[in-house]
Order: sequence, then structure tokens, then C-alpha cells
Amino acid sequence: MDTPADTTTFADLALRPELLDMLDELGYEEPTPIQREAIPPLLDRKDLLGQAATGTGKTAAFALPVLQHLPAGDRGDAPTALVLVPTRELAMQVSEAFHRYGRKLGARVLPVYGGQPIWRQLKALERGVDVVVATPGRAIDHITRGTLTMDALRAVVLDEADEMLDMGFLEDIEAILAEVPEDHQTMLFSATIPPRIDGMARKYLRDPVRITVGREAAFEGDEPLIRETAYVVPRSAKPAALGRILDIEAPTAAIVFCRTRNEVDELTETMNGRGYRAEALHGGMSQEQRDRVMDRLRNETADLLVATDVAARGLDIDHLTHVVNYDVPSAPESYTHRIGRVGRAGREGVAITLVEPRQHRMLKAIERHTRRRMDVEKVPSVADLRARRLEMTRAALHESLLVDGDHLDQFRVVVDSLTDEFDVVEVALAAIKLAHEATGAGADDEDVPDVSLQTDRPGDGGGGGKNRPPRRGPSAGTTRLFINQGRTAGIRPKDLVGAIANESSLSGRDIGAIEITSNFSLVEVPEAAADEVIQALRNTTIKGKKANVRRDQKG
Repeated sequence: MDTPADTTTFADLALRPELLDMLDELGYEEPTPIQREAIPPLLDRKDLLGQAATGTGKTAAFALPVLQHLPAGDRGDAPTALVLVPTRELAMQVSEAFHRYGRKLGARVLPVYGGQPIWRQLKALERGVDVVVATPGRAIDHITRGTLTMDALRAVVLDEADEMLDMGFLEDIEAILAEVPEDHQTMLFSATIPPRIDGMARKYLRDPVRITVGREAAFEGDEPLIRETAYVVPRSAKPAALGRILDIEAPTAAIVFCRTRNEVDELTETMNGRGYRAEALHGGMSQEQRDRVMDRLRNETADLLVATDVAARGLDIDHLTHVVNYDVPSAPESYTHRIGRVGRAGREGVAITLVEPRQHRMLKAIERHTRRRMDVEKVPSVADLRARRLEMTRAALHESLLVDGDHLDQFRVVVDSLTDEFDVVEVALAAIKLAHEATGAGADDEDVPDVSLQTDRPGDGGGGGKNRPPRRGPSAGTTRLFINQGRTAGIRPKDLVGAIANESSLSGRDIGAIEITSNFSLVEVPEAAADEVIQALRNTTIKGKKANVRRDQKG
């Protein structure tokens, strides 16, 4: 399928062939807004301040230019790019993205974070790397040891800078930037640009290009009648959650939007395995293939279309009832364009969005854009699904009695023979059971994990403790850790949350109540992770000082 003439492609961005080939293999069809605007100035080695939330494609926006600038041939042992991120989870995600995009370039990428054996990092640094993706605390550790050489750095990325500042990493970031050669490119990405981020940009960026993903009018003319719902789902559970939601919703016809061709193909196969008549539609298909898919959808021999934005442009399907965002759209205007396909001509449509726990900012951006609140609901449970399937069986039988009531006499002989042996109600129950299971409704699935939207910023995870009443003991399933530093040492909740999230496998939302006194602090953590957190904090510093950490004797 040809790409519309007014669409910017990755080839238009003058990326090197190895990167274009890799993007094509990964199924990426067109740049997101932040990629479209950020990549050209970054390829020109300009500094950049980008405002973009998680999930908008900003990782590729800085990773592709960094990879583009890798020298050909022998690149030596010292890294030429350093990416700073707030958490180990993000360090792993960004590192994986660099590996994927840079595979054909032989890019050597190393994630550096707490909770991983440091000897492994030391060996990798000794062998030589091109890009280091690090949490600030561990980067400082390696710089102090002399194992992270900064002399060859030509690019520094600060990703999710506002979260790093909220977690108390400002001093570490400034110490790192002080070691970077003067002749380097700096990229700062942040979901919000409060005064302190703007101040950092003024201090460390040279005449930066400033980019904020633009906004368009939400709807033109009359607003369509659309019920908008978001479900909070871990990425690993998305296919199961989608199947469960569609089973409950029972759409006449639905479009499921995915980001890449690969995701479209994989999800189409999964949904067909669940019994849906699903068809794939993406830019890797010929016009003939596309026409066949659309014919099946319009003739109602298919009821589910799994598509990318590019492939679905211009589609107009009269009986479409549901639009599903398998991923939160990378820009709010994309959301508007997608859901505008339903709810027309006075008919109600349904827009469903699957949201990962840490994508609350993207959801809020969409709500600001549309000026409407989106209902956030839990994925239907197995019990909900059973109830819905029973209701659908009841409705099907009710319709059959209304429509076919005069043509059921041929089955009376079966009923009469069975009622000689069984009660008529038992016969009816057995018949309903067979009808119910014949629809494929007899199988039950495992429940999808119940997660919540991560609305608290990592620095707010435990509360301040100043106005909190004294706790008599830890919450169920948690244990309380004693740390021999308190307000006198300048300790704040965000310092403790940042240290734990940076050096252990826990995230900010896993940390419970925090109490800070003048001379010590108490932190609730999951019992199963207590020993790991104790060891991690003993191997690092909090506010530049070694901490004595142990289980609280009263908790």
C-alpha cells in the first residue's frame, strides 16, 4: 500500500540504511509527532528540549540520532553516548530499544543500574561500549571508580528529567554533567516543563530547539456519541484483557489500533485463536490484500480489524461499533481521529483504551485535549464474563422463542420422552447448558492481574510523615526498615524513594509508608523484598552518605 504523499516517513528523515532496514523489520510505518519534530535537529547535532510523555515514541526520537552518529569502523572502548533515566525499569527498556534499533550497526549498549552485580557491568565496560543507559546513582558510582570514561562522550540524554528531579537526583545529574566534555550534544526530555526543568535547560543546553507535541481541535462539528473507557492492564496481559473486554462488549464490528505491523500480525493471530474473525491491515500489505480485507469487513464475514494508523486512514465502515486503542495513542489528536470513526449519525459508539499503569500522564493529556473525563475501569473478571455469557445465552433463547416459536413442535417428541424420566425444569436446564457451551462459552480463563493507574509520582510515593500519626506496626505483607538518617541529614521522602527505586527491583509504587524523624527514618517495603532493599541501600549512599539499614526491631 502506498503511503499518502503528505505523510512523513522514516526515509524522509535521512536516517542511515541500517536503521531504516531495522525499523522496517520491526514494523514501524511512520514517525510519531515527537519523532518527526525531534529527529531532524538532533541529526544536525543541535541541543534539544522536548516535552513528551512516556509512550509517545520519545525513546526512538533520541535513540535513532544517537545511533546515526556512531562512527563507522573501530569505535574504540569508551562510550560516545550516555542516557540518564530515573529507574532501573526504564534503564532496561531504553537499553532494549537501543539494541533493537542498532542491531544492524553492531551497537554495543550497556544498561547500568542498581540491583545488578557490578562485576558484570565492569566487565562490559572493559570490553567496550558505545551507549551507556544508566540511573544517576550508579553512573556516579562508576565515574568515581574510574570505570565509566567520559572523555569520548558526544551526546548526553536526560530522559524523564522531571521524575529524576522529583526523586532527588539533581545533585547527581549536575555532578555527572560536570564530567562531560564541553563539546557535546545534550537532549532533555520531560513530560512537564516546570521552572526547575526550564532552569536546568538554560544552564546546560546551548540554544536548544524546543519541541512540544502540538494539539488540534478535538472534534469538528457535532461531537459524536461515544462512550469512552480506559482499562489499566500490564503489557504482558494485554492480549488476554482485550479478549475479555471484547467478550463482554460483543461488538458488531471493531477496529483495534496497534503501533507496528508486527504487533498487528501477532495480535490478529491471537484473536483468531480466541474465536474472533480477525483480519490484519497494515502498510506491508498490497492494495489487493487490503481490498480483500475491507470486503470481508463490509460483508460482515469478519468482525474485528487489527490495523495501524497509516493503513486505516480514510476507512469508513457503516456498522462499526467499537474502536480499541491497544496502546495509548502517541498524540491526543491521533486518539480523536481514531474514535471519530464511531458514534456517527446519532448512533452510540464505544472507544476503549488499554493503559499501562505508568501511562497516567498520557491519559490526562488526552482528557485535556478532548475536554472530557475518561472512565477508568477494571478488566472484567471471570465471574463478570460468565454472567455476560449467560445473559447472551438467555437473550439468544428469548429471540428464538419469539422468532421460531411456531416451528418448535418438531422437537416436542424429544422433550416428551425425556420428561418421562426427568423433571421438565431439569430438561430445560440441560438444554440451556448445551446451548450455552455450543457458543464457546463453557471455557473459563484465568483472571487478568488487577493493577491500578500509577497516579502518584515516584517522589510522592510514601507521603511526608510530618503530619502522619505514629504507626504502631507495618501493614500486612510488609516489613519496616530502619535507616539511621533523618531530617537533620536533609533526608526527604523522595530521597528514600529514589534510592530504593534506583538500587533495587522495587518501583516507587511498591514502597509503603515513610516516617522521617530528626535522626532516623522508617520505610515500609514488601516483606519478600526486604533483604534485597537492605543490601542495596548498604551498597549505596543517600544524600552522599553511607546509611546503616536494618529491619526495624518493632516492625
